[in-house]
Amino acid sequence: MTVVTTFQTLFAVPMHCDSCVKDVSGALHKVKGITKVEANLQDQLLSIEGTAPPSAIVDAIQATGREAILRGSGASNASAVSILETYHEGSTPPVTNSDTRGVGDRMVRGLARMVQVNSTTTLVDLTIRGLAPGTYRATIRAYGDLNDGAASTGPIWAPTSSYSSSSTPSRGDLGTIEIGADGRGSAFIGHAFQVWEVTGHALAISRVDGQEGGKGGDGVLENDENTVVGVIARSAGMWDNDKTVCSCTGKTLWEEREDEVGKGML
Repeated sequence: MTVVTTFQTLFAVPMHCDSCVKDVSGALHKVKGITKVEANLQDQLLSIEGTAPPSAIVDAIQATGREAILRGSGASNASAVSILETYHEGSTPPVTNSDTRGVGDRMVRGLARMVQVNSTTTLVDLTIRGLAPGTYRATIRAYGDLNDGAASTGPIWAPTSSYSSSSTPSRGDLGTIEIGADGRGSAFIGHAFQVWEVTGHALAISRVDGQEGGKGGDGVLENDENTVVGVIARSAGMWDNDKTVCSCTGKTLWEEREDEVGKGML
């Protein structure tokens, strides 16, 4: 499904003068699909409208030498995120210090951002890093149970609805994504579900049938080194998140971002 519906995203970006604003705005206007960029220098925020995936916006901002933190997208209760990790027993941690926040031996290898743009369509922005080259399938799973990693998420989520039929693919099948020789891949697709329907379910990326790893019995996934999974959780809509300092740790959002990047976050 081609992405044709525009939506808004809000990013925090360190900007200290009008020259900073001009530099970042100029880079963003070169990104295909962006139709509007508004900067708030005082609050260091960028509001962006168009059809470009958030991952492409982040890449464009980072190319100017600045960091970018997604603060919100779409309307309230219409956005979600899933942090994709491997649960393979032989995985190594992204950092060696003790501050792993329960990550254990898992490593973040992907991120899915979702934003619902109308009553039947949600856009899914997938970014993958560190998997073996090949063709992978993105699926929403029946359960959000990660006690046994991907193996406990059950089969593909397959609800019925007024806008699906037996002749169309399962609504939980998001299609395939190609991972290149550098271990990277991305996809930006529109799919027929609403955010509230998939919140709490797991999202998984696994190699397609016929390649190493993949599905076990009854379509249940195995925890091989090239299967990544994460629970889909709600995220902030436009202007829903005005936090600048974490009340738990006292760290600024930039300090928190630095910590997460150190643990493998994209």
